[in-house]
Amino acid sequence: MKILLLEPYYTGSHAAWIEGYRRYSQYQIEVLSLPGRFWKWRMHGGAVTLARKFLDSDLAPDLILATDMIDLTTFLALTRPRTADTPAAIYFHENQLTYPWSPTDRDIVKKRDKHYGFINYTSALAADAVLFNSRYHQESFLAALPKLLKHFPDYNELNSVGKIRAKSRVLSLGLDLQRFDEFRPPEATENGKPLLVWNHRWEYDKGPQAFFKALKILAERGLDFELAVLGENFSKQPDVFSKAKKTLARHIVQFGYAESWADYAAWLWRADILPVTSNQDFFGASVIEALYCDCFPLLPKRLAYPYLIPTQYHPRCFYEDFDDLLFRLEQAITNPAQTRRFSLRPVAAQYDWQQQARQYDQLFLALGQVRSAT
Repeated sequence: MKILLLEPYYTGSHAAWIEGYRRYSQYQIEVLSLPGRFWKWRMHGGAVTLARKFLDSDLAPDLILATDMIDLTTFLALTRPRTADTPAAIYFHENQLTYPWSPTDRDIVKKRDKHYGFINYTSALAADAVLFNSRYHQESFLAALPKLLKHFPDYNELNSVGKIRAKSRVLSLGLDLQRFDEFRPPEATENGKPLLVWNHRWEYDKGPQAFFKALKILAERGLDFELAVLGENFSKQPDVFSKAKKTLARHIVQFGYAESWADYAAWLWRADILPVTSNQDFFGASVIEALYCDCFPLLPKRLAYPYLIPTQYHPRCFYEDFDDLLFRLEQAITNPAQTRRFSLRPVAAQYDWQQQARQYDQLFLALGQVRSAT
């Protein structure tokens, strides 16, 4: 089977997902992509450029797999002579209906932000299969669609939401987790200060204000811990990071993006506690990576996290509010031996590509066969 994967925003987690699936799939996967920058322009114009690239090629795929960053309707329209009989699936890493925009974004200020969500809507309508990386993502997207459509003055096409729902399903994110194995230390460290870790993007939707506020309070109470602040950071980032670097200086042992995968893996294996304060996470790849490396998670009871963790572990791993986070985090820091004995690695391991790729392949083969039969 030949799969054409369309990615107009080839960078970061999107690129890792593509390369992971290519590596472990039994099928031949060709990628048409554009560099991961200017995301708004990619959603508007990426389909035109990728359609041109496709028409200039001799590719003849059995299935088209697009990500949420492309206007799939435009791509299919421009390539109709060659793709009219080819099934198309769209994979939602994120979406522009429920992703929290910065209140200072110029499109928010000028009240013109609805168009990006509309591109996601029409792309889902045009696809033969609509795939989401988590159940939370699927449910939140489908719940937001009627609200988007009701924003428009007439012919809202609310019945189309049911059509999208009928062809949607969850296909969890695949991760190259076994890549961490070679960096696992020979035995766990039982002594020393507990190491807390942040391994998310340095952006406001990951809740850094609550994260650093909690650590500042515990530091003022005299709790002894170390802190590694990892994750991708950008030229423009929330001020709370630079402030925390000063206020938590005596606790910080690493501050900034790990220079290599080996460094990143080593920090996760060394870390003991993963406090998470995110306000947005459609899947939680950084959380799964930390769990695989035996970090003890403290998670908010929202977003995708309750779906990731089996319910029997919820009383231990989830907090109700900020005060509950403080209490549980203090308990974890002051009882390091107990914290270090807790492991959810088997839970995380199911998202490794060696398992996920088989599910992807089975689904895409069935999709191609159903379309061919019709």
